Parts: sequence; structure tokens; C-alpha cells
Amino acid sequence: MASAALGEELRCSICLNLYTEPVSLRCGHIFCRDCIVTALDTQEWSRGYSCPECREEYVERPTLEKNRKLCNIVDNFRSTHQKEEKSEILCTYCVDSPVGAVKSCLHCETSMCDKHLTAHNKTVDHVLVEPTLSFGSKKCSIHKDLLRFYCSEDAICLCVSCCLVGKHKGHEVELLEEALEKKKDKLYSVLRKLTATKETTEKAILNLQDQKRKAQDKADDEKKRVTVLFEDIRRQLEVQEQRVLSEISRQVEEVSLSVTHLIKQLEIQKDELSRKIAHMDKLCNMTDPITVLQDQESDTGDQNLEESSVRDLDYVLISFMLHRSVTSLISNLSSIVAFHEQEVTDLLLDAKTANNFVALTENLKKASKSKTSQNRPKLPERFTKFYHVLSTKTFPSGRHYWEVEASDNGKWDVGICYPSIGRSSLGNDEKSWSFRMEDQNYSALHNSQIQKLNPGSVVQRLAIDLDYEGGRLSFYQLCNTIRHLHTFTTTFTEPLHAVFYVNEGAWVKLISPVFSVKQ
Repeated sequence: MASAALGEELRCSICLNLYTEPVSLRCGHIFCRDCIVTALDTQEWSRGYSCPECREEYVERPTLEKNRKLCNIVDNFRSTHQKEEKSEILCTYCVDSPVGAVKSCLHCETSMCDKHLTAHNKTVDHVLVEPTLSFGSKKCSIHKDLLRFYCSEDAICLCVSCCLVGKHKGHEVELLEEALEKKKDKLYSVLRKLTATKETTEKAILNLQDQKRKAQDKADDEKKRVTVLFEDIRRQLEVQEQRVLSEISRQVEEVSLSVTHLIKQLEIQKDELSRKIAHMDKLCNMTDPITVLQDQESDTGDQNLEESSVRDLDYVLISFMLHRSVTSLISNLSSIVAFHEQEVTDLLLDAKTANNFVALTENLKKASKSKTSQNRPKLPERFTKFYHVLSTKTFPSGRHYWEVEASDNGKWDVGICYPSIGRSSLGNDEKSWSFRMEDQNYSALHNSQIQKLNPGSVVQRLAIDLDYEGGRLSFYQLCNTIRHLHTFTTTFTEPLHAVFYVNEGAWVKLISPVFSVKQ
């Protein structure tokens, strides 16, 4: 009995079930969070907010305070109650020989087996439900009558007395069966939407998992390719290194042989000089004038030594071989890692589209904001309001890559657009995609959507990579390390132009041709 009484105190007056995440209003009444939120949402479009229990009114939507201690009490009670409910509900009248109940009577608050149920139904016509011990949840907590109606205004179940004399008098109420059907219709509608959303989500998850797997496969293949490439680079470096070192060794050997030969010659000359010195010394010590005067060898004392020159290393040849080795290596690497180019063409600015206050260099590679008008003729393709200019080349398909240099001050945009773009500012419609710098603040723009970017350093040189069929436009910062800035993903439906915007103090410059890449 104490457990049943506690259970009644722990029931929400709206759903009549045990509290789920109980919260309290300022008046002190407690409800399930979902129940009171639904009730307040219903009241939002009526005459204001009020407590479904005591009808205390609130000017603004009341704050819900979570009752943590009560939440713990309910959880403990629920776990204990569930253990008790696991046992079979028995017939109230079969005391001597317990028999399982088949129905419970809400009026009598008893549970009955088939035998006692038959006798019960012969005398009265009461409301029967599946066997239960929780009779209080089916009755009004105030009048102790059966709940038969539903107040949609307060989102609460009511008895007859609540409808006639209680605080719900005058409210729009309906039979529980009718409210149940409406609620089920709504639930089925929500269920269908949730099911469709779940299916879409599952497909999206499968698609992302497939993309992840493909990306991992591509990454593995690319790692293998890069590993093989660098192994080949190391092998080629070793070959070129050995070639240059072999040439140095050859020259050292030649120099060594030359020096050895010269040493031998000088040793012979040294021995001859020693012999002559000894002979001269002997003559100097003689007293016989005839012998000394008749000696002819003494007259050759002024003998000149042969000049000996040592061949040095040929540093010019070594440098030349080193240069050729490095050049050959770079050439080989370029052929391995270069784009599979269909064509390489100049990317030029189209003077026919340039705003009159956009100055172009003679080679049509650089655009800057001019303070004076360029007085170009009026043409339908010319930008008149904004300081834009398009490229002469269009990109109707394929993959393309080009590089741009820009000022570190002022305001500029680089990007792409359709030829049918309105002559509005870049990124303000669905026909243009751009990367913007404004006073060293960076952003990506499309269809009036601005995404702030933080490159981490001043961006002065960019690479633009366009994959038409893949629907990707990527911007990269070219510095000591290449840094990815932003990628747009979409489906392109028209040929594309490169497009540029410059304002006071800003300039942009095309610094590379367009590399069109095979797919």
C-alpha cells in the first residue's frame, strides 16, 4: 500500500505516468519535461501561459527547473516497480488457489480470472483493461473518477467532474477515444516523416561511408604512388651522385698520376745535381791547375731546372656535370609528376568586360583600380556598376589550374562565374563563386552566403583548381607550404569565366598560364 501511494505521488498530472525528467514551475507543481513543454506550446497561441494544475498565469513563458532529487527518487521507484511487475498479476478473488488475472476493472480496482470475470460482467458494465496494478493512473487525481475526456487546451486527461465543475469548465474537450485517434493520426504522420528521414539519413550514411572507403582507397593508392616516386627519386639521386663522384675520382687519379710522374723526373734531376755538386766540390779542392782548367763539365753549372706544372681538378667540368645531373633529374621528375596536359594556354583579361575604372596592363595580365575613367566604349558585356573584369577564356568542361598574385591591401576578389551573371557584386547571386580579401580579412562567397576564413598569414599568391565535371572549385595559398583555403562543391550548368574584382589600392595579376588537365 505504501508503494502504491508513493507511486501515485510520483505521477505526472498530464500523462498520468511516472515522471520522466521532472521539472517544476514557479508555483511548485511538477510535470514531465515533455508534457509541460507540449502544454506550453499549445498555450503559446492562446491567451497566455498558465499552470495546468493550479491555473496560475504567467506573463512570459515560465522557466522550467529540473528537480534532480525527485528524478533520482523516480528512477529508483521505477526500477523497483518494474521488478515487482515482472511477477504475474493474480486474480483478486482467488485467495486460496492463486490464478492469473485476464482483465482488471477500473471501477472496482480489482483483477479477475476468467471465472470471476464472467460473474462480474453479469452484474455490472464496468470499464475493463489489461491486467494492471496501477489503477490510480486511470483515474482523476482530484475526483477519483475514471478519466473519459481530453482537454486539448491544457493537454490533460479529465473526468466528468473536471469538465462540469472543475477548472477546465468551458474548455474544448473530447472523448478519450476520439482524442486517441487524432493523436494516432498525428503520430502516424510524424512516424512516416521520421521513417522517410531515417531512410534518407541511412542512405546518406551509406553514401558517406562509401565515399570514405573510396577516399581511403585513393589515399592508399596515392601513398603507394608517392612512395614509389620517392624511391625512384632516391635511386636517381644516387645514380647522379655516383656519376659526379666518379668524375671527381677520375680527375683526382689523373692529377695523382701526373704528380707522381713529375716527382720521378725531379728525383732524377736532383740526383744529377747532387753528382755535379760533388764533382764541383772535388775540383775546388784540387791544386793541379791543368786538371781543373781542362774539366769541361764545370762550365755547365748554370743549368736551368725544367718547369713542372701540376694539373688541377677541372672544377668547371665538375660543375657542368653536376648541373646536367640535376637538370636531368628535374626533367625526369617533371615527366613523372606533371599534369597530363591537354593544352597550356594564356589566361588573359577581357577588356570588353572591364569596368571603366579598372585599369589593365598592356599584356592583359594585371588589373588594378583606377581613380580615373578609362573611357572604354559602351558594350553590353561591360561591367558598369562594380569594378569587375572577366577572362577571355571560358571553361565549358574539364579540369583547369591557374595561379594569381594579388595585393596585400585594399579589397579584391578572385573566382569564377557564368557568362549570364548579372552585373552585380561577386558572390551575391548563384552564378558566381569567389575568394575575397578585404583589409587582410578573408572569406568565401556564393549566393550571398559568406564564410569567414582564417589562412593564418597574408595571402598574396593563390592557385585556383577547377574541376567542371566534378563540381569542385578549390583555392590554395601558395607560400612556403601549400595551404588549402576553401573548396566550393556544386553542379556547374554553364561555361565558366575566371572573374576578378579590385577596389581602391588593390590589384590582381595572372602569373601562370592555364593548365587544362586530362580526366
